[in-house]
Amino acid sequence: MTPRPEPAHQDLSGLAARASVSQLTVRTTGSALSVVEDVSLEVGAGEILGIVGESGSGKTTLGLALLAHARRGLRIAGGSVRLDGTNLLELSPGELRRLRGAALAYVPQDPGTALNPALRIGTQLEEVLAAHGRGREVRERVAEVLTEVGLPMTPELLAAYPHQLSGGQQQRVTLAIAFACRPSLIVLDEPTTGLDVTTQRRVLDTVRELCRTYRVAAVYISHDVVVVSTLADRVAVVYAGRVIELGNTEAVFNTPAHPYTIGLLDAVPSPTETRTLRGMAGIPPRPGRWPQGCAFADRCPHVLPECRDELPALFEASPGHSARCVLVEAGRPGRQATPRGGVDAPTASADFRPVGAGAPLLELRRVTAAYGARAVLHDIELAVPERACLAVVGESGSGKTTLARCISGLHSRWQGEVCFAGERLPTGVRGRSVAARRGLQYVFQNPYASLNPRRTVGGLVAQPLEEFERVSAAERLERVVEALRSAALPPEVLERYPDQLSGGERQRVAIARALVLGPRLLICDEITSALDVSVQAAVVELLRHLQHERGLAMLFITHNLALVRSIAQDVVVMQQGRIVESGSVADVLDHPTHPYTQRLLEDVPEEAPAAGHAAAGRA
Repeated sequence: MTPRPEPAHQDLSGLAARASVSQLTVRTTGSALSVVEDVSLEVGAGEILGIVGESGSGKTTLGLALLAHARRGLRIAGGSVRLDGTNLLELSPGELRRLRGAALAYVPQDPGTALNPALRIGTQLEEVLAAHGRGREVRERVAEVLTEVGLPMTPELLAAYPHQLSGGQQQRVTLAIAFACRPSLIVLDEPTTGLDVTTQRRVLDTVRELCRTYRVAAVYISHDVVVVSTLADRVAVVYAGRVIELGNTEAVFNTPAHPYTIGLLDAVPSPTETRTLRGMAGIPPRPGRWPQGCAFADRCPHVLPECRDELPALFEASPGHSARCVLVEAGRPGRQATPRGGVDAPTASADFRPVGAGAPLLELRRVTAAYGARAVLHDIELAVPERACLAVVGESGSGKTTLARCISGLHSRWQGEVCFAGERLPTGVRGRSVAARRGLQYVFQNPYASLNPRRTVGGLVAQPLEEFERVSAAERLERVVEALRSAALPPEVLERYPDQLSGGERQRVAIARALVLGPRLLICDEITSALDVSVQAAVVELLRHLQHERGLAMLFITHNLALVRSIAQDVVVMQQGRIVESGSVADVLDHPTHPYTQRLLEDVPEEAPAAGHAAAGRA
């Protein structure tokens, strides 16, 4: 495989900041509870600032506040946000409306909900230009911006509705809309979540090129440490609503100074070796429960008495690199800080190939499937033994999700044989036995669409129990709480609704709902794409434990090829509805034979530095 050149991070020190944030604080409406507190940042023209942290740390709230916006139930309580010298928080609503879309732009996590499903793509591109006085140049500008994001200026694309495009195409359209008026500041909130590695690389290259070409100050929010390490010029690590480490990308990721940053890096899966993932112990404190001192103290393996007394300031660890930690103040940055393993999840052994697996629990023979007259799966054959995990990888549109929907009975236009636990399954879910429906559970990729917004978290997780079992209210509550804890969620979320949770928290609710029945086979459709690396590590280790202790089998669909090494024993690679390569994880990922597999591996982002190794190098 041809080596990929290393991304060149810019040296922007000394350049005047285009966007400047000072002592920014966001609180809940009608109270003094802070969600973001005392944040000060600067972003230069053409610079990309990465913001990383776990779900619920305040990343999205901070990103929206940079656009002078607060979500329902929140308010910007103090500080300033200056863009080219103008304080956005002092502008009237009308003045802000004129800036948003023109000087200010936002790219959300889910393009499917960001694009208007009732309007054609061409209409949505044209209306943003017309709304900001670019009517005379609309056609030329649409063609230019589509070319910049790598989409063809064709009548078919312009006439298409969002649902007729792939996830990668939808995200490129949102980028085109965001960059159409050449903004001064753009906030990108997890824009590559759910994208395959090839599409992700194209989107990241597009973001990098557009920001530097048009001198846009960009803030890139992500839980994906590897992506941020390849894209951002500087990084701010956020925990409990505060910046706890700040510096250039190389300094933060090569010589992390805060134990929390070290913990994040330690949870990142490796694309080159099989390793047991280690998540950080405990759960981040929610707003209103922040302790008096360091918010990370209860989870820190090197906590000192003074950590609990008062909040540490940002101390300089090296020139241009600071961390909010008393170890840094004492001249002892986290050299030996190796995080404890297991976020509410047991740790499986490093050798996790099943021993003595019998007949396949799930077996597919010559399965073909179609949507209308268009065939999307061709002669699929695969098997998943008990206690085993089979990973399915491939680009968007390769047929991975269609395959999962056929197995689960959610798509009935297929032919061939699907056998589960010795039972040949009918094509549709309604014709299947109770044992088959209970024993085979599905976790969907998009928790925004899979969770009923009118039910509480407790009601959502209890729903399968209500359907399949008759248990007392007390036992039902106990099992719901146990499932939530297995997915690294506290009991406090029981009475919350999905819109009151972060994207990662919603996905953990969906995982808990699938686990509550104790299924035999779990179909995981990109379930970690919305999770931060620490919770991802916890979920992967939880699934591996269930695989060993309960004989749980898994069909694990993912675009994260690095994660495959830490969860699966075997892997199949799909391209255009066909399996083009299959075998053990080591054989396929270390010695790929098909050109398509080789190209996928070339597009995998470079591995982020291992925190333990970086720390050892400083000792």
